Amino acid sequence: MERLIERAARTHCLTEEELTALLAAPEAEEPLARAADAVRRRYVGDGVHLRGLIEFSNICRQAIVALARKAKGYGYQTVVLQSGEDAWFTAERLAAIVRRIKALDLAVTLSVGERSRETYALWRAAGADRYLLRIETTDAALYERFDPGMSHASRLRCLRDLRALGYEVGTGTLVGLPGQDARSLARDILFYQEIDADMVGIGPLIPNGDTPLGKAAPGDFHLTRRMVSLLRLLLPEANIPATTAMETMVPRGREIILTSGANVVMPNVTEGDYRRKYALYPGKICVADTPADCRACMGGRIKALGRYVAAGKGSRRHGGAMQGSI
Repeated sequence: MERLIERAARTHCLTEEELTALLAAPEAEEPLARAADAVRRRYVGDGVHLRGLIEFSNICRQAIVALARKAKGYGYQTVVLQSGEDAWFTAERLAAIVRRIKALDLAVTLSVGERSRETYALWRAAGADRYLLRIETTDAALYERFDPGMSHASRLRCLRDLRALGYEVGTGTLVGLPGQDARSLARDILFYQEIDADMVGIGPLIPNGDTPLGKAAPGDFHLTRRMVSLLRLLLPEANIPATTAMETMVPRGREIILTSGANVVMPNVTEGDYRRKYALYPGKICVADTPADCRACMGGRIKALGRYVAAGKGSRRHGGAMQGSI
């Protein structure tokens, strides 16, 4: 295991069999985390990029822009507009929101699901910088079993379109789907390496009783952590978030993941009752906190790790290890 991990840290290459073995080995977790933390420091440094998350659907466009303005006041350089596939927010309505937020000199990440290439092109022209579209699993049969009415091929088409249009492309895996195994996760990692993903978000399944997976077993925190570390080893320059779901499962989970290869945190800047109602899963942390509380809290926690809140908009680095790194 140690030899595999050392080679991954040095060459950023592993086979499907090797990835499967490491994912399936609990004893590899701490060595993987140490190696990933060192690679993270070498390639992307000690800065932690904060993205201000605005969860919306039935929030009016004026409120969304106002939240973005407040996010800038808290020191965020990027906002993430996240929603279900709400038909009210037509392509042009969302493009108008993007234009107004770009006028605030913020980077804009969109996470609003599958759309046509023409719609993605309109939003890119309006100034959108990044797009987050999690594939959840590269196993087409597994994907379509748990997302009825959706097409795995369509998901892949969207990712290709986003790349071709010049977005920074983010995607990711949901760990813990019934029927998923270590080999499936290994194939996910190799897929992200193949498409040269700019950001990869990995989170455990936290069953929501109002969904078809409401009675499923939760995803495994430790398996998810091993996957995060392997992603850093194989995609050393990518932006990898420490997700809120990790901390919902384990106290201080975001710190654990930040010391296992991650370099991004996405605090919520949505306000009031909307924050509580955007319930992707039960037990979600920080729903009662104000955006100012979240910003101050994460800043302090990052500092306590010996890290710092990164300046700038946090685009994915290209070009290898940072000068002067060890």
